[in-house]
Amino acid sequence: MRIQYVFQNPYSSLNPRRTIGDSVARPLILAGKSAKEARTAVGEMLERVSLTAGYAARYPDQLSGGERQRVAIARALVSRPELLICDEVTSALDVLVQAAIVDLLADLRRDFGLSMVFVTHNLPLVRSIAERVVVLADGQVVEAGPTDVVLASPEQEYTKRLLADTPRLSAATGGATG
Repeated sequence: MRIQYVFQNPYSSLNPRRTIGDSVARPLILAGKSAKEARTAVGEMLERVSLTAGYAARYPDQLSGGERQRVAIARALVSRPELLICDEVTSALDVLVQAAIVDLLADLRRDFGLSMVFVTHNLPLVRSIAERVVVLADGQVVEAGPTDVVLASPEQEYTKRLLADTPRLSAATGGATG
């Protein structure tokens, strides 16, 4: 099984000395693809994550956090993995960029037929992207099942506490509660 990983921090997951094109092409070059094949695939994948092919000539310090995370996703997907592991991929991003990244990942999961492991502490995010959820405490599975079922009616005390500690927006004030 081909597995790729998208790291938590888009500011440290890209080599600052490599262009975006070089970073995204690296898995293909290591797999024996020609430079021409890699360039073509890089341009296509950058477009697929809503960046223009022109980003290939840029360096990471010229990109925003959301753009860097899109590059990291492109790098992970360019080799067409069967499983994508996303480790807290939205934690360093603002709320609007988080939503865009989650929408992008959902589209890519569908379009590429990917299986995805999405590691997060953000339970509202789990609701929006996951079909199944596994809740861990101290590295042990404490609850698992369909996302809607587990989050609507958790059986385990730990899951109940997690849900109770999740901030919610108050409809009346527009502010956070909980």
